[in-house]
Amino acid sequence: MPVQTLVLDRETVSAVDSTGQFDEVLGLSEHLTDALWRVDSAGARPVDATGGVIVAGMGGSASGARLAVAALGSRLRRPMWVSDGYVLPGWAGPSTLVFATSYSGNTEETLAAYDEAVARSAPRLVCTTGGGLAERARAQGVPVVPLPGGFQPRAAIGYSLVVALEAAALAGAAPFVRDEIEAAAALAAELAAEWGPDGSEDSEAKSIARALHGTVPVIAGAEVAAAAAYRWKCQFNENAELPAFSSVLPELSHNEVVGWEAARALGKFSYVSLEDPASHPRNVLRADLIADIAAAGASPVVRVTARGETPVERLVSLVLLGDLVTLYAAVLRGADPVDIPAIDSLKAAMAEQ
Repeated sequence: MPVQTLVLDRETVSAVDSTGQFDEVLGLSEHLTDALWRVDSAGARPVDATGGVIVAGMGGSASGARLAVAALGSRLRRPMWVSDGYVLPGWAGPSTLVFATSYSGNTEETLAAYDEAVARSAPRLVCTTGGGLAERARAQGVPVVPLPGGFQPRAAIGYSLVVALEAAALAGAAPFVRDEIEAAAALAAELAAEWGPDGSEDSEAKSIARALHGTVPVIAGAEVAAAAAYRWKCQFNENAELPAFSSVLPELSHNEVVGWEAARALGKFSYVSLEDPASHPRNVLRADLIADIAAAGASPVVRVTARGETPVERLVSLVLLGDLVTLYAAVLRGADPVDIPAIDSLKAAMAEQ
């Protein structure tokens, strides 16, 4: 059946989605509010981290921190840095809060970074379901925010976003934004009903997935939307098992735009412009102009406007839309979104060395 006429309803989705990834994504509203309770349950106390926050995490576990940095934006009073590797930045030490986040608790890069934080006498906060990270932290009296089990790490994005926002506030790097989180949860519930499998067949999520089918998506955005663009890219990679790329405005207007004229002869590319109306006016203008330039080599060009009143709301709207678009993309390909064979084989090969 042609993808343009394939009905993306609950029955169609369930035939491909063997582990209920759609339901996990549609539960984003509950995850956001539950995460606040879990932070409180950890008993973490404020830390005057004058050097800011360093987030040690990889993949889906680090995604929430990247989103948090974007949502806080100019409200950050101290640095907040995502350290996605084995080694912490040189300035990590007693004045920096190291927030170690690993869904499994056994991510080798995060464990190495945590151990380095201990060696440097940095105050620490942990977010995990268990594993070696939880064992280390609890043995040392470090607060552990307990995550619920049974998720793919990327599907726990609501939890990782909220805990990262709370970590920034506890470190004195940013204000608490709990009102925004609660408003975002309410918006996410509305959008899940609109964009989910039980929603209209011409919903934004289903329409975008159909439009992008058979193309290599390049997703771009500025400020809040830039962080969401990277999330979309990663979700196309993992959920739909597809190559995808993301770019940041205004930087891409100084280099990437030159390549679009030749793109059509090289392959089937699409361009997705994620747009936040509250971005800097010049970035709003650039997004408009670049969409026209990209059309020289990309088909289709899709423009998405964030919804919501606050930065957290607008970010969450873009994240939820991207998660659902990529899940629908998996269904259109007949690919089970839980499968990540390349990552699994890489981890197995690394474990043997």
